[in-house]
Amino acid sequence: YLQVVIRRSKLVQTNWALTYLSKTTGLRILPYMVSIQLNKQHICGGFLISAQWVLTAAHCWNSRCQSLTVVVGALDLRKSNIWNHIGVKHCIPHLQSSTRPYRNDIMLLMVSNCIHLNNNVQLIPLPKGGEDGTANRVCSVMGWGRQWTNGSPSARLLEAKVLIENKQKCHYGWGDEYIDSQMICYDSGGPLVCGGTAVGITSFGDLSNCNSRLKPNVYTKISAFLPWIKKNMRYVNRVCFNYPATDGTQACGNITR
Repeated sequence: YLQVVIRRSKLVQTNWALTYLSKTTGLRILPYMVSIQLNKQHICGGFLISAQWVLTAAHCWNSRCQSLTVVVGALDLRKSNIWNHIGVKHCIPHLQSSTRPYRNDIMLLMVSNCIHLNNNVQLIPLPKGGEDGTANRVCSVMGWGRQWTNGSPSARLLEAKVLIENKQKCHYGWGDEYIDSQMICYDSGGPLVCGGTAVGITSFGDLSNCNSRLKPNVYTKISAFLPWIKKNMRYVNRVCFNYPATDGTQACGNITR
């Protein structure tokens, strides 16, 4: 079966295969999921942590931040309408994020308008300090990713159940090896959810085998970045909105901290 393990201080890893959600349950169960898009094409998953903020992976970063949109309340991306699409105002990838090796793979997106919350669009809580998935706990991963190695991304929202295991299996599989962006074989940026709380962000894995038992897929450990998340949300609110609009626009379109 599927496994998740903790790797070092800031990564959570997992083997997983995705299964379809039904239309009747998808939006009720996963109302926090968003599709991050460029030119109306899905590039990454993300999730709502407030009415103005989306959390995702830093490797989803695009220098054309304000060309990005997020799609909320969507189960099937082929059926999303213009009212689901919201512009991105500010992008804040972690200052020390990298893909060779993968480090600090986390990013905040601030949307241009507050998102209206309803039954199909809701927030997901972040972990409290030190709260992570524990061994033998069943959690979930979700997104619009590939269902098998070399497969095409799914237009429908998918979910898989995973089981938390101990870290030894991950250390055995990866050691000190880190994989570049070409090794990703699933929908990046989406959450690892345990007990209704987002504890991880999809980061990287083995493109040659999506369900590798030897090299589990990797998730950024959210609890390790709680101070960074809170600091940067406060920073944008202070710098971008307590100064004249022109200064805020110039300073805050693309923010790296």
